[in-house]
Amino acid sequence: MFYAIRHITRFRYSRPVWQSLMEVRMHPATDGAQRCFTFQLSVNPRARIFAYVDHHGNHVHHFDLPSQHRTLTIVADALINLDGRDPPPAALPVEAWRELDAQLEAEDHWPMLMPSHFAQPCAELDELARELRIQDRDGRDPLTLVRDVADGINRSFEYVKKSTAVNSPIQASLGSRQGVCQDFAHVMLAALRNLGIPARYVSGYLYHDAAHHDRSAENATHAWVEALLPGLGWVGVDPTNGGFTGDRHIRTAVGRDYADAAPTVGTMKGRTDTELQVHVHVAESQALLPPEEDVGGSDEWALFFEADDEALHYQQEQ
Repeated sequence: MFYAIRHITRFRYSRPVWQSLMEVRMHPATDGAQRCFTFQLSVNPRARIFAYVDHHGNHVHHFDLPSQHRTLTIVADALINLDGRDPPPAALPVEAWRELDAQLEAEDHWPMLMPSHFAQPCAELDELARELRIQDRDGRDPLTLVRDVADGINRSFEYVKKSTAVNSPIQASLGSRQGVCQDFAHVMLAALRNLGIPARYVSGYLYHDAAHHDRSAENATHAWVEALLPGLGWVGVDPTNGGFTGDRHIRTAVGRDYADAAPTVGTMKGRTDTELQVHVHVAESQALLPPEEDVGGSDEWALFFEADDEALHYQQEQ
């Protein structure tokens, strides 16, 4: 399946800001069943854009805006092909735990086993694990246990936009049993790592259609989890919408948690009130990219985030 993607992020400031530094992780990955054919990044005010690949293999673009500006918008366009993935088997042999342990001894997956900034163990997580009966392996094979964790989170949490903030710890969603895809992914990461299963955060997009009843927002970025399983490699699972990932999940970045894979992160100087607008459009490739949207006029294309001197900026994944 071919998809055309447009991702627009726009910030308006009540007063001019300056010295904006930004990193962008919006370039879809090319590996396995996914291939990115074209990618274009547009920034206004204009800036020279540099690129590198980080230690997780993510494509990163970064730029500096030293002059004053009242708006900052970034537009990322991509065309990708996503082949249909064979679904994982119904289960693995229970002996697969020995294969996984041997694989972990031979390969370095330590970062995806240890707690990370947004995926920390806590008493609330232990309580959820007991409630869902996922506090131990309990004779289940690794694949079945991953499925049980994802299904339990999907059943136990309500999807509510703006119920948490971009930097909320998992205790916030565990306490309210509400959140967005970013929260559900972090809860699942922490739960799997407690069970000795390497797990990583995935940032990307989800194509919505009438055949699926997705809880996640259609015009926003999406997040899910990949678990390392013996004989299968990294297997994607979506605790927000349920089930394993397939030919609608488009991956842009991976990491220990959201902090490693955020679509945008940066700093700026200035004291101001900020209005943030994010719009994502994913369409089958038979339809051309949507027309250029009015995001402030021909001289005001840009991108950015919040307030206060030296502010650190993120956008929450829905």
